[in-house]
Order: sequence, then structure tokens, then C-alpha cells
Amino acid sequence: MSDFKESKDNPLHKEFGIWSNTKYIIGKMAQYCPSVIVLMIIGVICSSVISYFWGIFGKFVIDIVQAGLPKEESIKALVKLIAVAGSIALIVTIGLAISSGKSWYKYIYVRMFMITERVSKVLRIPYEFLERPEVLDVAERASQATGGNNNGVEGMMHNIENILQQLVTAIVTFVAVMILDWRLIIALIVLCVLQFLFFRWVVKKDKKEVWDKLSNTWRKTHYMERVTQDFDYAKDIRLFSLSEFLADKQEKIYATRINRMDYHHEIWFANSVVARALYIIIQGCVYTVLYLAVFKNDLSVGNFTMFLSLALAFASALQNLLQRFGDFKRASLETDDFRSFIELDLGDDEKDCISLPEAKDYEIEFKDVSYKYRKADGYALKHLNLKLKKGEKLAVVGLNGAGKTTMIKLLLRLYDPTEGVITLNGVDIRKYKRTDYYKLFSPVFQDIDIFAFLMSENIAMESREDLDLKKAEECARQAGLSEKLDSLTKGVETPLTNIVEEDGIDMSGGEKQKLALARALYKGAKIIVLDEPTSALDAIAEQQLYERFDDMVGDKSAVYISHRLASTRFCDRIAMFKEGEMVEYGSHDELMAKNGEYAEMFNVQAQYYRENPEGENTDSENMEGKGEKIYA
Repeated sequence: MSDFKESKDNPLHKEFGIWSNTKYIIGKMAQYCPSVIVLMIIGVICSSVISYFWGIFGKFVIDIVQAGLPKEESIKALVKLIAVAGSIALIVTIGLAISSGKSWYKYIYVRMFMITERVSKVLRIPYEFLERPEVLDVAERASQATGGNNNGVEGMMHNIENILQQLVTAIVTFVAVMILDWRLIIALIVLCVLQFLFFRWVVKKDKKEVWDKLSNTWRKTHYMERVTQDFDYAKDIRLFSLSEFLADKQEKIYATRINRMDYHHEIWFANSVVARALYIIIQGCVYTVLYLAVFKNDLSVGNFTMFLSLALAFASALQNLLQRFGDFKRASLETDDFRSFIELDLGDDEKDCISLPEAKDYEIEFKDVSYKYRKADGYALKHLNLKLKKGEKLAVVGLNGAGKTTMIKLLLRLYDPTEGVITLNGVDIRKYKRTDYYKLFSPVFQDIDIFAFLMSENIAMESREDLDLKKAEECARQAGLSEKLDSLTKGVETPLTNIVEEDGIDMSGGEKQKLALARALYKGAKIIVLDEPTSALDAIAEQQLYERFDDMVGDKSAVYISHRLASTRFCDRIAMFKEGEMVEYGSHDELMAKNGEYAEMFNVQAQYYRENPEGENTDSENMEGKGEKIYA
């Protein structure tokens, strides 16, 4: 881990310093595109030479003209000078063209790889940390640091080249200005430093008062843009007349953004005024010294031209060096944002974890497990003791907020227990690598996410080239999508959503849930987890799907989570949750005989299928039959 200090606004944000960030960025350039470093060096040398080359050339031309040589000798000397100078200028110009023409897109190339690093980090962050505002803030800042050509990580690449160019120019021209008048050096340095100090104040103020304060606003802006343009929200927006409501919220977010951007432009306008005023003073100082040298030291016209060029080149290089250093400081601060995220240590180091050993049977046990959400007042799950045996079907039931989903997230190791331990075949699951542990489960969640891929890719969660197309179609049909597949010309190779492909299709809520079941079947893991995946289906369709899916699961272990009790009858065990605790545990018959919380909930739900709203006996009997079919 690099040396750093924590920033005050976010404990996860680190400040690494300019030198550390410079080494870091050069290291990334060497890692991803070594040739760009060679191009940078060529650009630095050529840009420096060209900044004062013609001033020196002019001095020799004037000297030849004033030398009083015969016409023929004067012409020969000029031709020779032009040939040499032209050759040098041609080489320098070609080098500059090659450097500038190729380096810019190679800088982007390096940035693209660093974006890949950032995305990879996002995908590897433990699930529960994605809910923390400070983590989201650091992630958003890292995104901004890789989001442009002139800021953040790529901004540092450009600034490294610019600073080296100005530094080389300043060193070369420094000697000439010292020969002319050492006091001019002091005057130029003082004026340039004054401009730099003001510029540095502007940079810090801009970062603190604008970009840091806008990080939360960017998230809000992106969210509002997604909500107002996402098809999934379109129905609610129109039916609930949310247009003005959402527009007002977006306007308030933009008002904050506009306010900060106004401040941004105001302070940079002030910097521009100060910089221009000081440069005029610098030019005045240079010309004054040169005129005095002409009258006091009999400075020749040729030397006047050369020293003017070198002095102005030195002043410009020094001013640009300090200003670029300010830009460099800003880019370095933004690189801090990137590195803070990339090197984010959330205490999830798995270097000492072991691979999951192959076993015929897997048994999972919760041992006095409790979980408390960060900054929550109470526990979402309390003192859970539960065992899932090989081949067992477990139903986890309870009202909303009872702790069912928290229990599942702990089971899947999306969360780690606050207290207690979860074991797999007697070993703490935290000792295993997450990726290995995840392979044990085929989960189906209530909120189904459909990717803008082919249907087969959505089922297999693999690329078209790697998946088993026949198996994907079989799983889709087993999950109840036969009718949908038969209606599609391309079958399982139909693209889903029209975000990427114009001929993509949308699926209903029920179809999405069946697709998720197909996804679980395709994965074929040892343990199936269904977290209320049938909420978009009616109770009869839910019961039929559960029965069909139970047949497909076979002798695998399965956990069914629901606040509707259609899944409980065919399960081996039922865990009844209430207010974060498991209040009852047993088979359906055992819990019904107990006449406790489970029985009460079961009977309340069952009556909706037994009662006859019209009061007619025949219909009542038919409805009761359906109710018995569902709950028997």
C-alpha cells in the first residue's frame, strides 16, 4: 500500500501526493502502452527546441546581413544557414508531428485500460459495501477521474509531457537570460510565482467548492436521467402524473449544479485576468532590459533578436511550468480519487482463503447468527440457529420485514454475519473464496434483471460462443417459456430489450421470472434459492410453477422464500420468521398442529380461496376445491 493521508470529507478517500501519483501514472503508461513514453520524450525535446529555434535562427540571419560581406559570400552564408536550419527544423517538426499525432490516442488507450480496472473493482466489491454512501461517493469520484481527456488520470499524462517540455525550455533559456541580466531572472521568477500562487488558490478552491461538492449531485443527476428515460418507469410516470414532480426535482438538482458551475467560471475568469496582466508586465520588463542593453552595452540587433526570443521563451516556459504545475496538482488530486477507489481496502482480503473442496454432500448451518445493518438501530436478524441438509427443501416464510431476505443474503454470503457463524460442512464459510462459494447456489430473486443480450445468454449467463444452446432452450421450456419461445422467430437467440438491438423484445413480469428460473436450472448448482420469484404470478400459477420446479430440482437442496404459502406444503421443513427471529420450525403438519404463528398465517391466506363472495354454495365449493388444491 502506498503512503497516503486520509481526507477530511470522506474517510475512504486518500491523498497520495504529486510525486507518488506521477510514478503511478508513468507506471500505468509503461504497463499498458510503453511506446507512449518514447513518443512523450520525442515531443518534449521537439516542442522545447521549436519554442526558441527561430529566434536563434533570426539572430544569425541578421548577423550575416550586418557583417558587410560581399554579396556572393553573404548569399552563400545565408544559403548554408538556411539549409542547416531547415534540416534541423524539418527533423524537429516531423518529430513533433509524430509525437502529437500518435500520443494523444495512446493516452486514451491507457485511460481505457484504467477504466477497465475501475469497472473490475466495482464488480469485485462485496455486495453489502455497495449500499454505503461513502463507497458510492468514492466510486463516483473515480468515474469522474477517468471520464475525460484533460482531467484525472489522462490529464496527468498530458501534464507530465507539458511540464517536462516547459522545464527543459526553462533550463535551456535560463543561461541566456542570466548572461543578459541576472536581475531580469529574479523579476521574471517573482512575477511568475505570483501568478502561480493565485492559480494554485483557484485550483484548490475549484476542487473543494465545485467538484467535491458536485460528486453527490452527479449521482442524483444520473439517477434522474435514468428514471425519466427508462421504459420501466414510463407507466408510473404517466398514470400518476409525475412529469411535473420529476421535472421539479431535476430542476432543483440542476440548480445546485448550475450554482457551482457559475462559481467555477467566476474564479477561472479572475485567474485569466491576473495571468494576462502579469504577462504584460513580464513583456515590459524584458523589453526594458533589452533597450538598456542596446544603449549601455551596445547590444547588436542580432543579439537583441536572440535574447528577446530566449527571454520571452524563458518567461513563457516558467509561467507555463508553474501553471501546468497547478493543472498537474488538480489532475493529481483527481488521480487521488481514482487510486482511493482502486486501492480501497474494505477488509475483504481473500489471500488466506482456501478453495472449496469437492464433496458429495453439502450441509449449511447457521450458528447463533445475528445481523445488523450499518447505522440501523436494531438487528434485522437475531440469534438464528438453522441447518440446511443435503437434498432438503426448506421454506422460509413470514410477513414483509420479517428477516427472510436478510437470512438469504447471509446464506449466499452477500452479507457476512454481525455475530455468530455460518458453516459449510462444519467450516466457517468465510474461510472459502467467495467465487467458489457462489458456485454452490442457483439463486432466483424477486427483482429480475434482464440484460440486453440474447435470451440464451441471459439464461446461460455466458457468451453465445461458450454456452450450450440446446441446454438453454430446454431449461427455458422447463421453466414454462415454451409458448413464448414458439412465438419467436429466432427462439432462444432472440435479443432481449431494444436498448442494443432494434429487433429486441420486452418480456412481461411473469416471463422474466420464468427466465430467471431457467437461469437457475441452467447453472445446475447444488443448492437452489428462490427469493419470492413468483410475485408477478397469481397464486394458482405460482403453485403450479413451484410444483413443476420442485420436480426439476430433484434431490438437490432448495430454499423457498415467500410471504405467500404456496410453496410450503411440499417442503421438508418450514422456518417461520417474525421481527427478525425464527419463531417456529418444523414440517407443515407439525406447525399446523401447533396452531401458532404459521398456522394463523396459513389459514388467513387460505380463506381467500375458500370464501364465496356471492354466497352461492356451488361456487363456494368450487373455490374451496381450488383452495385445497393450492394449500393441500
